[in-house]
Amino acid sequence: MSAARVSPRLLAILLTLAASSWTAAIFFAPLAGAAMSPAARVVNLTASFVCHQRDDRSFHLHGQRLAVCGRCTGLYLAGAMGALAAWLGRARVPSRTRRLIVLAAVPTALTFAVEWSGAANPGNLLRAAAALPLGAVSGWLFVRLLRVEEQPGTCAIIT
Repeated sequence: MSAARVSPRLLAILLTLAASSWTAAIFFAPLAGAAMSPAARVVNLTASFVCHQRDDRSFHLHGQRLAVCGRCTGLYLAGAMGALAAWLGRARVPSRTRRLIVLAAVPTALTFAVEWSGAANPGNLLRAAAALPLGAVSGWLFVRLLRVEEQPGTCAIIT
């Protein structure tokens, strides 16, 4: 008995839709949050599993806190954009993927280290901006590798 195989292309499409929908929900929840709609509550509850949601470290929209902190906002926004960008061009195995992801993580790691050392408080805008490369590269890589995996005779190995 063999297990059914889900198409990597379908997974790439679903990942792109999920990333885009989640990012949209993060920004639309505060708009619906004034009335505390069930949708806004679900977004905030879901986000609470992956983010501390501290008010002082979160952006606000129309007086309502976004469902995630500034750093997570940057990660999710850029991740969705990276996933969308991965559909541009030919699906090829990216080279030096490990190096790319490590380099993309450096700005986030630096802001994290500065905060934890107590040297400075970089603020929400800098936290979000530092997270943009990591989010964009991650979203792009996941979708691009799934697109490559769909091609016959290829194996998208991270190098």
